[in-house]
Amino acid sequence: MTAILSASELTSELAGPRPPVLLDVRWQLGGPDQRPAYEAGHIPGAVYVDLDRELAGPAGSGGRHPLPEPEAFGAVMRRAGVSAGAPVVVYDGGLGWAAARAWWLLRWTGHAEVRVLDGGLAAWTAAGGEVSADAVSPAEGDFKPTPGGLGLLDADGAAALAREGVLLDARAGERYRGEVEPIDRVGGHIPGAVSAPTTENVGADGRFLPAAELRERFAGLGAAGEGGRGPVGVYCGSGVSGAHEVLALEVAGVAAALYAGSWSEWSSDPERPVATGPLPR
Repeated sequence: MTAILSASELTSELAGPRPPVLLDVRWQLGGPDQRPAYEAGHIPGAVYVDLDRELAGPAGSGGRHPLPEPEAFGAVMRRAGVSAGAPVVVYDGGLGWAAARAWWLLRWTGHAEVRVLDGGLAAWTAAGGEVSADAVSPAEGDFKPTPGGLGLLDADGAAALAREGVLLDARAGERYRGEVEPIDRVGGHIPGAVSAPTTENVGADGRFLPAAELRERFAGLGAAGEGGRGPVGVYCGSGVSGAHEVLALEVAGVAAALYAGSWSEWSSDPERPVATGPLPR
């Protein structure tokens, strides 16, 4: 099963014998609650899931968006109608970060049939897809999380991978270089990490570049192809856009682990080293 699908493919599947459960995960970093936008119009049948409250645990020493407790996440998914044997499609407003976070959590906790709508709601409406303001009350699902389906790194694991494999930093280049840091305690990057802004994985329409182009990009960063330098990991600011980069790597055919605590966890400890400038060191 591919990790993404197009709006036209989703239309066909919704009319088919196994229509997927739809999750609307619209979210804005530091922005307003997106539930009102969902209530004003969503893909018919989609259930709203709140990233900050339901796809993350309380902010703290583990970062701004630490992973939720698996059982709490499982309860959210069951309320949304997710079952182990039924396909799931996740979408957001078009940026793809929030949808990728939900995709990653479901894959990490053992769901085998989850995909992201490429281009999100914007792609759906651009293709002529209808939206609905109707309330959605799905039947309870049976999904029970079993963590371990995807690679997960802690701070020590990320540091080791930066030395022994390839650790990609999915944030904007200026944050990696330490020129600006609008959110976290200090700017810069994990020593040895390679700058790989996730925004360069998509086109102007927010859809992923073709798999071959993504693989070429990651090969140039040492994370794919014959020049690959070993296992691959990704981090970002708080484990959201990093999940989008893990998804892009999946599209390219490259397995990667996520450092979920990311820079918000790493930089919170003044004892951890920080590198600045354009080079990994």
